[in-house]
Amino acid sequence: MIETIWQSISTLPEYLVDANKRIFWLYLASAVVMASFVYYATNQSRSVKGFWHFLFPRSVWLHDSAKQDYGLFVINRIIKALTFTPIVLTMVPVAIGISDALEALFGPSLHLQWPPFIVVGVFTLMLFLIDDLTRYLLHLALHKIPCLWEIHKVHHSAKVLTPFTIYRSHPIESYFYACRMALTQGIVVGLGYFFFGSALSMFDILGANVFVFVFNICGSNLRHSHIWFSWGDKLEGWVISPAQHQIHHSDNPKHFDTNIGSALAIWDRMAGSLIRASEAKGISIGVGKYDAGHDSLWAIYYKPVIGAAKALIPNVLIRKKQDN
Repeated sequence: MIETIWQSISTLPEYLVDANKRIFWLYLASAVVMASFVYYATNQSRSVKGFWHFLFPRSVWLHDSAKQDYGLFVINRIIKALTFTPIVLTMVPVAIGISDALEALFGPSLHLQWPPFIVVGVFTLMLFLIDDLTRYLLHLALHKIPCLWEIHKVHHSAKVLTPFTIYRSHPIESYFYACRMALTQGIVVGLGYFFFGSALSMFDILGANVFVFVFNICGSNLRHSHIWFSWGDKLEGWVISPAQHQIHHSDNPKHFDTNIGSALAIWDRMAGSLIRASEAKGISIGVGKYDAGHDSLWAIYYKPVIGAAKALIPNVLIRKKQDN
């Protein structure tokens, strides 16, 4: 067990060199470049020192909420290694199930003989679209189902936003997202095998889906930050900007359950839950009027479980009464 804990901690720096991680060094560097445009556009007195303080204000990076994020980043990595990693849903059975179901419904696999670059392009796009859709659906469920909201509230209890806030989540939520990823990949691989056979690959940049890479290089780390960066109304109808995600974290009830999408804004647009940055100014971050009480790391871990149980038990009792 000690060896597992040490391995979990020792591999954390690898996040900086893995293009599939949000805090990959190139994504961070691009966020700094984009932040510089905001700084020079909003400040009359400009200097390297001034930009440094603009980028790293002590009130944000040394806030108690930010310190919790740093702790969760490390502790959740250890918890994941020690607990649910061996029992998380895996891609292979899902892919086989999808492929078998399609063959049962429509006959033998098609194995279309399309040009390789088209097959790779279609498969890459399918991975991106279905991944983004399943992220949206799970995120929506975390907001709309009371017992799940108690778990997801950990993320929204942040008082300030930094790139490490992406890792501010309860282990139960992390487990849901791990299963979602396996489900997504299984669905896409199953579909891909039915249509194109086993020779499946994707267009990638440094190992990351090209669409994911482009999205992350375009300021994904500003989503969880104090820096307001909008894409403009037209583009924000298609892609969630950093400012739009900050609205998602707003403690204003008008902004609750909005901008739930991860990369694409089309899901929120179809659901009527999209807010553009121009429609919300001067937001403050938090869960709203009623504080979650996440004033310590211990509280962050145990309070959501109690809250979820309290939200779930009344529904069970109601069903029992109805059955009787």
